[in-house]
Amino acid sequence: MEWIMHAAFSYLSSLGFGVIINVPRRALNACGFIGMLGWLTYLIIKNLEAGAMLANLGAALAIGLCSIFMARWQKMPTILFNIPSLVPLVPGGQAYQAVRYFALNDNTVALRYVVQVAMIAGAIAMGFFLAELLGQAYYRMKS
Repeated sequence: MEWIMHAAFSYLSSLGFGVIINVPRRALNACGFIGMLGWLTYLIIKNLEAGAMLANLGAALAIGLCSIFMARWQKMPTILFNIPSLVPLVPGGQAYQAVRYFALNDNTVALRYVVQVAMIAGAIAMGFFLAELLGQAYYRMKS
């Protein structure tokens, strides 16, 4: 039951963010499914106790690859699928805690959260980079 809730809410968060940023209507459903796939990939890797950075890297890689293939299939820019699908992975909780502890003047704890946010953001960026690299290699070999 917990996995169904995770799937449903990750789908809805990606779809809702797609609506907010005016993604074309025909791409919204794909954004939701790619976001759900990315979040479930994150959960699977995290449950294997591989760590948060590897889980974010794997999820971003899955989102990136699915976005590339969906963009080619629907003849739309990749970024229309990447950005809304990324929403479940955003480290908003850690960023909030960093600001909170800075405001409470506990700089040591705040810096720990800032480092977590930076590492998660770096893992997500690296996942998208690897997805782009693999996508270009695939389509070059295919043609």
